[in-house]
Amino acid sequence: MAIEVTPVYRNLHQRVTFFYLEFEDLFFVIGLAAVMNIVGRFLNRELNGIPLGIVLQYVVPLIAVPVLMLFKYGKPRGYLRDLLVWHAKPHIYCGLEPDREFTSEFLR
Repeated sequence: MAIEVTPVYRNLHQRVTFFYLEFEDLFFVIGLAAVMNIVGRFLNRELNGIPLGIVLQYVVPLIAVPVLMLFKYGKPRGYLRDLLVWHAKPHIYCGLEPDREFTSEFLR
């Protein structure tokens, strides 16, 4: 009696995307919607008859999706996260700081 074998196709290198965005980017859009909801609560203004809070809460994240799609076009996986981490960490801008990469003299 032969064992039945069913092929299972697995590609671990495939990027998981939704609307051509990674899930980390969608967390950014959801976070942006939450921040715009909080900001919109403090603004009692209207934009062409529509309350500005509704415009900020719904329109800004909807515009952020195609902007992120254009911004991330051709970029590697996890680019937005790496960009935010790079801007969050402190940078040293000093000419007197010793160089850690070169251990020997560059010019002789």
